[in-house]
Amino acid sequence: MPHSLRNTLSQPVFPAQTYLASPLERALQGLSLRDRQRFVSFGFGPDLAPRFDTILKGFVHFAQIQPDAIAAEHGPARITYGDLNNAANRMAGQLAQAGVKRGQVVCLYLHRSIEMLVGLLAAMKVGAAYAPQHVGVAPTEMLRHIAEATGARVILSLSTLVDQVPLAANQTLIAIDTVIQDTGLSDATPNGPQHRLRPDDRAMVLFTSGTTGVPNGVQVTHRNLCNILQTAPGDLGMRPGLRVGQILSIAFDMAAWETLGALSNGATLVIRGKSIAETAAKVDILIATPSILNALDASRCHGVKVAAVAGEPCPRPLADTWSAFCNFYNSCGPTETTIINTAEPHFPDKPVLSIGRPTPNNTVYVLDDDLNPLPIGAKGEMWAGGDCVTMGYLENPGLTADRYRDDPFRPGHKMFRTRDLGAWTEDGELEHFGRVDDLVKICGFRVELDGVSAALEASEGCEQAVTLKYDSRNLVSFISPATADPDRAAQSVTDRLPYYNKPTLVLAMDALPRTPRGKIDKRALLQMAAAEIATGKVELN
Repeated sequence: MPHSLRNTLSQPVFPAQTYLASPLERALQGLSLRDRQRFVSFGFGPDLAPRFDTILKGFVHFAQIQPDAIAAEHGPARITYGDLNNAANRMAGQLAQAGVKRGQVVCLYLHRSIEMLVGLLAAMKVGAAYAPQHVGVAPTEMLRHIAEATGARVILSLSTLVDQVPLAANQTLIAIDTVIQDTGLSDATPNGPQHRLRPDDRAMVLFTSGTTGVPNGVQVTHRNLCNILQTAPGDLGMRPGLRVGQILSIAFDMAAWETLGALSNGATLVIRGKSIAETAAKVDILIATPSILNALDASRCHGVKVAAVAGEPCPRPLADTWSAFCNFYNSCGPTETTIINTAEPHFPDKPVLSIGRPTPNNTVYVLDDDLNPLPIGAKGEMWAGGDCVTMGYLENPGLTADRYRDDPFRPGHKMFRTRDLGAWTEDGELEHFGRVDDLVKICGFRVELDGVSAALEASEGCEQAVTLKYDSRNLVSFISPATADPDRAAQSVTDRLPYYNKPTLVLAMDALPRTPRGKIDKRALLQMAAAEIATGKVELN
């Protein structure tokens, strides 16, 4: 807990005429004295200075002290830290010549590759941010929208993808692989105040998938990233000699956890090809969504020393299986709070699968609808504060004002509305109860979709489940693997929850469909449910 806050709550109470309560004390007056103390001791992460104040400084440090160490591998291709640094310098020189400088954005439209690393590092070396998208996955209109929204004048790609990248008249496309192969270019880093990187400069602009409307760009700074990637536990122990898997979509914020975490901590990044399982079997550190991890054969991954999941609810059976042989983190945090803002190791004998505690220099508050703090143990919406809070949405002040608010508990700071439901355990960890949007009404009753899924996963043979609202009277659920018994799973819900939580339909399948970002594809599941119901085999309520 920060010393200043600890001291604030331990001050003696002086006579009213001589004592003025601090803003924090005033904000907590509705809580009991014990809960006031726990609000701070539970909700405020430790003070811990990141090892570097920009991601680029971390990478350059290791490029200087271990130039011959392997920075990344992709299939048979390898590149050392020294060579990667030189290639990024050559690429940065081309960006500088094209007029890119501090504060601007460079679009990175390509596939997973070593060239991807060259491109993002080059953007940082001229003081710019990068906006990544996976060509062939992102629709063409989305690529156009992102380039226009960011004001990017330069798009970096691969020579093999040039025909798939839309280009406006005022934009230039540079093929990274062509620049890398040009040994006649200078390896010197662009210099001057127009390229000098600062901790509060943007490092990347990450766009939402756009499935619920126009994609929004989240502006993430170097300070934001270093706070999670250059402190424990967010660094996941990454260090020279360890291998980190790169399996996630490059447009997904968790891909930055893999790539920037490895490169700024001196580890080797193992970029996957077509097989996630092949990569997972030969790395020390693995980061994934629960859906991706659930599709792997854990018995073939016992070489993994540390595994972390985030992005969607984690099934308890999955956490118990992996935590039996490696350090396993079930984490949480939207893109707007920089990858994750809570983490804590899980163990099979833990009574609750939590999402952990606030990471260093960050805070988590469980609040009611009026932003008042709730008693410890009460369920409410989680708001995240501290150094994890990003700059806001690109060119969307209305949405920024709605989701980012002044922090009443730490004046001068911002907090972000996560729209996740949570509650503190008596041990000071956060139990996650799904999204606010997943708190639905069925037949007039309030139902927590994740609670229904957890009850399904408690049945024998069910490894993962997801529950969705079909209409105002019916829930539909999907379980995996296909050998799981739908009737037994439905009975598990009946045994644990009130009758209105029981799904009308339970479908078992080999694997739940995933989006390109590795999360459960709920839209596809609802289409499957509609098709099954259309057969007339299912009687709706």
